[in-house]
Amino acid sequence: MFFPGLGVCPVSDAVGPVLKVDGLIKDFGLRRSVADRVARRGGDSHRAVDDVSFELGRGEILGLAGGSGSGKTTVARCLIRLVEPDAGSIVLDGTDLLAARGSQLRELRRRMQMIFQDPYASLNPRMTVGTALHEAGRVHRQLGSEDEAAFVSRLLSLVHLSDRMAARKPRELSGGQRQRVAVARALAVNPEILIADEAVSALDVSVQAQLLNLFLDLREELGIAIIFIAHQLAVLAEVVDRIAIMHLGKVVEIGDVGAVFSSPSDPYTKALMVAHPSPDPSNRR
Repeated sequence: MFFPGLGVCPVSDAVGPVLKVDGLIKDFGLRRSVADRVARRGGDSHRAVDDVSFELGRGEILGLAGGSGSGKTTVARCLIRLVEPDAGSIVLDGTDLLAARGSQLRELRRRMQMIFQDPYASLNPRMTVGTALHEAGRVHRQLGSEDEAAFVSRLLSLVHLSDRMAARKPRELSGGQRQRVAVARALAVNPEILIADEAVSALDVSVQAQLLNLFLDLREELGIAIIFIAHQLAVLAEVVDRIAIMHLGKVVEIGDVGAVFSSPSDPYTKALMVAHPSPDPSNRR
C-alpha cells in the first residue's frame, strides 16, 4: 500500500537481502589500573560482539534473542553506527555503511531507524507529539511534510492513534502511547528497516500484545523489514520469521523460528528454552 504524501512504499522487487552483516566485531576497553597507567601499559578489553554475521530479507522480521550482556543492543548500535565496529562489514542494499561519510551516512541512517526501550528518554519533553513527528519529516525533506497537519495525521493513523494526540506532550501519554509515537517518528523519515530494541519489554502484557500486532501490521502494510530485539522468547515467537540466538557476543544459532524453538541445536539455546517459564500450569516443575 502507498500512503499519499507520506512517501512510504511497498517492498521492492529487487533480489537479495536488504541488509547483510558479515564478521562484525566490537571491543570495549576496560578501565586501566593505576599501575597500568604508570607503566603505560594498554588495558584489557571486552569483546561485546564477536564475529556476528546474518542477513535480513526484504519485509522480513528477524529476532535477536539472548540473555543480558549477550551483545544484542551493541549489534543494533553498530548497525546505525551509534558505536563504531572494530571489524566486519555492514551492507545496506548494496552500499557499504561503514565506508559512508557525511550526507551519505545521514541518508543511510534515515533508511534504518531505531526504536529504543524507553520512549520517554528519546522524545523531547518540551515538544508536542505533532511537532516531534513533523520535525523528523521536515529535516529529512519527506514528501508531504509541507502540510504539517496532514503529515502528522497520517503518521498517527499508521500507529493507531487519534489526531488529538498531536497536541499532547510525552508526559501526558501512557507508556504504550509513547512507544507508538516513537514508532511513528521513525516512520516519518520513510525507513526501509526498523530496529526495535526491547521495544515492548517495559510494557504491560496486554499493551505488549497491541504493540506486537502493530509491528505485524506495519510489515503487512508497508513491506518494511524489522530487526526485533528481545529477551522474552514468547514475545519473539509471536512476531519473528527467523531468530538469531546470541551468547557472549556470538550468534550461536540462527534459523526459522519454528525450527529453532522446536529443535534447538546449540546447548545455550536449549538452556534458554528450559529456563523460559511455561504458561501451562500443568507443566510446572
